[in-house]
Amino acid sequence: MYFRPGLNFGILIARQKIYYLALVFLVLNVFFTGCSDSGPVGAIRFALSSGPSNLDPRFATDASSERINQLLYSRLVEFDEKLLPKPSLAEWQLIDKRTYRFHLIADRPVFSNGEKVTARDVVASYRYVLDAANLSPHREAVSMISDIKIIDDETLDFILTAPDPLFPAYLHIAVLPEKLIESQHDFNTAPLGSGPFELVEKVSEQKLVLRRRADGQLIEILQVKDPTVRVLKLLNQEVDLLQNDLSPEMAHYLGQQPGIHSTAREGSNFTYIGFNLADPLTGNLEIRKAISHAIDRDAIIHFAFNRTVVTAEAILPPQHWAGHPALQKIPYDPQRAKRILAGQGYDEVNRLKLVYKTSTDPFRIRLATIIQSQLAEVGIDTEIKSYDWGTFFGDIKAGNFQMYSLSWVGINTPDIFKYVFHSKSLPPNGANRGRYHSRQVDQLLEQVLTMDTYQQQAEIYRKIQTILHKDLPYIPLWYEHQQAFLNQHLTGYVLSADGNYESLNSIRYSQTH
Repeated sequence: MYFRPGLNFGILIARQKIYYLALVFLVLNVFFTGCSDSGPVGAIRFALSSGPSNLDPRFATDASSERINQLLYSRLVEFDEKLLPKPSLAEWQLIDKRTYRFHLIADRPVFSNGEKVTARDVVASYRYVLDAANLSPHREAVSMISDIKIIDDETLDFILTAPDPLFPAYLHIAVLPEKLIESQHDFNTAPLGSGPFELVEKVSEQKLVLRRRADGQLIEILQVKDPTVRVLKLLNQEVDLLQNDLSPEMAHYLGQQPGIHSTAREGSNFTYIGFNLADPLTGNLEIRKAISHAIDRDAIIHFAFNRTVVTAEAILPPQHWAGHPALQKIPYDPQRAKRILAGQGYDEVNRLKLVYKTSTDPFRIRLATIIQSQLAEVGIDTEIKSYDWGTFFGDIKAGNFQMYSLSWVGINTPDIFKYVFHSKSLPPNGANRGRYHSRQVDQLLEQVLTMDTYQQQAEIYRKIQTILHKDLPYIPLWYEHQQAFLNQHLTGYVLSADGNYESLNSIRYSQTH
């Protein structure tokens, strides 16, 4: 789908919104004719745009899998409000500059089979990820570990290749039972962890049933790809909870409906346009610069999002302890974009042609068409190709793209830079999906391990972000707000900045229901 150059952007968005709202209201009216109120049931039903693709946390990389796995498995550390590490399964102390000793806490949770978590389980989990033969995508994130020693059933030492004051923050790998690791148990189909939930049934790829271990409350995780259908199911009480992945029009509409409670907060989920730097076109920095100046992020935020997002310049938000609030905003400058393209031999006669991949989510397609229209204004023709989530994400991991848009969610620590931008982090060893290579960034990522304090590390990470801002392996777009919509009979659900599902620990039906 193409928009003709010169079409007024505001009119374009207005027409899209009017058409979209009309379609939604028409479907709603048709749907509710003759529908009955089925009322809530015992299980709390949570509808997602995409379900988890892998319940084995050693291999999961998509956001839905990461969030569900946080419910099924425990980790050594969690994060406080400042996103600094705090004890979860264990407390720690620095023995010497390169040795951290971890003591498992006395009241730690047990695995869902009733067995106690021991130091051997922790060591087995980390050694599996560190073994290059196992091809875990999380290996590079903990590659600073040179050895792990068991002291006793409740104590272990991590020995590092170099001092790192932030090391405990990297220990967010899930802990699995040693015996099941050794027996090559299939955790994807039969997960077994020590988290607050356990899997009751994996009905299909579209439905999981979890049990909250504290009180037996059942949570059904349902994949409902189409956002309109998700909204209809919530209104008809076929599901009880939605979170994110709705257009601003749908979110506004839901917020006005009786029987629906809505909640929102500013978020840290980072949306960006990624590039394949191995491609002769998108691997050209000048072309990426032209694209960056052709995109009017402020207009998109105003017209398409109704200001429910804020402009981003880097993966980490500026308020993060390692964020970079001094980064200069990439300016919208279509004339500059045209000059850059002209310098590369492109003009109205010889227009640059690119392929832009996205998911089949209607709102993401709409955003892609808006960006397509803005790029067309400066002489870049983009062909939008949309795929179901599995195919789309598979192409991105395989490097089968020129440009695409995605979001990073749940980013708590700056080791994301090593995971995404180190030259050794190419899939399956990490998430350097754009094949970015910078000797300077690699050196800084290694230098950061030699810093003695968080403050010193933050300075290095800001240098890295400055380089990335110039090299443009991705174009930062915005941080999206978190939104949730619940059946009015539910209470106790509080949104987090990164959009995790931890409030499923506390959600419940009200006493009056």
